Amino acid sequence: MTLEDLVREFAENVAAQTEAIFQVGADPEDTHGERYIAAFQELRARGDKGREALCVLLKHPKVDVRTTAAAFLLRYRTAEAKAVLEEVAKGEGLIAFGAQQTLRGWEEGTWALDPE
Repeated sequence: MTLEDLVREFAENVAAQTEAIFQVGADPEDTHGERYIAAFQELRARGDKGREALCVLLKHPKVDVRTTAAAFLLRYRTAEAKAVLEEVAKGEGLIAFGAQQTLRGWEEGTWALDPE
C-alpha cells in the first residue's frame, strides 16, 4: 500500500468506527479500530515519512478523524497535535472527552501511542 492508501485507510476506519459507536444495536466487535491501528502501525514502520503523511489528517473536515490523527501524532508533531486536541476538548460529547483524556495522558506522561 502507498502512504496515501494507508492514510485513507486510517481516516475511513476512524470515521466508520465513530459511526458504528453511535448506531443502536451495533456489533461490539471493533474491526474498524483494528484496521486504523494497523494502518498507523504500517505508517510508523515507514518512519517519519509515514508520520508526515498522516499529518494531512490534522486538517480533516471530520472532527473524529482529526482528533484521532492528533492523538497518534502527539510525539511527532506536538504543537500542531496539541492545538487540535485542545480545540476539540473545549466541546462536549464523546470526541471532546477523548481529546481531554488524550491531553491528560500526555501531560501525565502515560501517553504511548507512538513511542520512539
